[in-house]
Amino acid sequence: MPYAHTLALAMAIASGSAHAMSDAALADIVGQRLHGDRTGACMAVAVVENGAVARTFQCADASDAARIGPDSAFEIGSVSKTMTAALLADLIVQGKGSLDDPLSAWLPPGTTLPDYQGKPILLRHVVTHTSGLPALPSRMGAPDMTDPYAKLDEAALLASLGDVTLTAAPGTTFEYSNFASMVLSYAVARRAGTDMETLLKQRLFAPLGMRHAYVDVAPAGVRAAVGHTPNRQPASAWHFQANLAGVGGVRATLDDMVRYVQGQLGAEKTAISPALQASQRKISDAPPMAMNWMLMPVGDRTVHVHEGGTGGFSSFVSFDKAKQRGVVILSDTTWNSIGSLGSLGLHLVDARFPLGQPRRETTPQAALLDDLVGEYRLASGMKMALRRHGDALEIQAAGQGAHAMGYDSAGDFYPRDFDAVLRPQRNAAGTSFVWMQMGAALPATRIDAAGSKPVLEVDAATLRGYEGEYPLLPGFGLTVKVQGDALTLQGTGQPALPVQAVAPDVFVMDAVGAEIRFERDAAGKVTALTLVQGGQTLRGERK
Repeated sequence: MPYAHTLALAMAIASGSAHAMSDAALADIVGQRLHGDRTGACMAVAVVENGAVARTFQCADASDAARIGPDSAFEIGSVSKTMTAALLADLIVQGKGSLDDPLSAWLPPGTTLPDYQGKPILLRHVVTHTSGLPALPSRMGAPDMTDPYAKLDEAALLASLGDVTLTAAPGTTFEYSNFASMVLSYAVARRAGTDMETLLKQRLFAPLGMRHAYVDVAPAGVRAAVGHTPNRQPASAWHFQANLAGVGGVRATLDDMVRYVQGQLGAEKTAISPALQASQRKISDAPPMAMNWMLMPVGDRTVHVHEGGTGGFSSFVSFDKAKQRGVVILSDTTWNSIGSLGSLGLHLVDARFPLGQPRRETTPQAALLDDLVGEYRLASGMKMALRRHGDALEIQAAGQGAHAMGYDSAGDFYPRDFDAVLRPQRNAAGTSFVWMQMGAALPATRIDAAGSKPVLEVDAATLRGYEGEYPLLPGFGLTVKVQGDALTLQGTGQPALPVQAVAPDVFVMDAVGAEIRFERDAAGKVTALTLVQGGQTLRGERK
């Protein structure tokens, strides 16, 4: 999309224009982010705005267009949690419970639950991920990682509660927990007196007109989309025991999710409307959350957001009640290891957020390959060797075979035959990497004889030349200052942290795994910086 078009769109959003986005405009934006992307993803995208709906179905490769369509049902992953929250709110509206009920009151008598010095887990802690329960239950056994929850039943889930020892009072520490959300799914179905799929259909899907949404039993006229890994391999569908499906087991078409967002925006009053409104209210500050919705400040507005991901799908759903605008993105390819759908999703929320570019396969620089070659130990304890093979990288974990790696324009290496990411990370000692697989991010430590690079000294006058304010996103920027002999960076609302020079105009912040690259004009004056962190790149011009 031309720059003038982008600027015009941003101005329209900022001024609250009543002009709704067209299908063609939406297709143009999605195409800019997706076409040619090395993941080969296909996406169904909608923007709900002032009562109108723009839709588009796009694929990275045009030849794959038949993979998805209006009749395709996608796994929406953790966006299902917001639906479980709506059902919980519905029971509360009916007078059948309270957010201040202990979780134990919603479970079978005799279920062993942890507490902390007598302080129990409340329902409000579960829907804000502050219960203290770990990410996964202890009694999953040895799951098939291509379908990890399929063998977990209610008995094992509830028994896992007795294995937990809380290390802090519930409500004090945020830790995202699929375990807690599965327990809530079970508890809500139990309190309602029916199974989760029936409850979803009767109390949520039917009132909102989500005619093709389902958990296990697909309605007529729906085809289940086939999921994919980011290296274009087909992925197994995920399955959940019926009453645990509220954690991530809903499948839905684009129009189903449009109706869900319209319901959240209050487009029309239905039987579930009071519950949706109740589930949207802020109930936690750290981080700001409603019931299973993240609350994201955008200027003077608050946007409700949730993302989801399974082994073969990614999703993004948001709504902005003040602007009566909602966004839905459903992808038949999991992007969890490469930053999920946030770049595209946030740009559709507000065009001032950067859109991002397609990840295209490219050739890494020879210097980067040479810097990475060596022996490493991951944080998990696994040893891994990195070798150069021509213009490419090859990895080999201890006791396993070697794997060829591709490389993309975002700066990530990736195995060609399974789903993972090797993200190079420059630090004060040299170059290392973070290994990302199955939701885990494991820093690597070099264990071979390669020596550390000498510290690069920068004179005081050069350091002062970097000082200034660098806005990166709406409401967020970096302040660069010299403190003592060190250059420091401070993000909005965050503490100042020192950075270390590793090359001319290039600094690293080891504490958070970030790299900062300054830019100069023809006269040599610093004019901008680029922040590279977690696979994302943000650029800000100096004020």
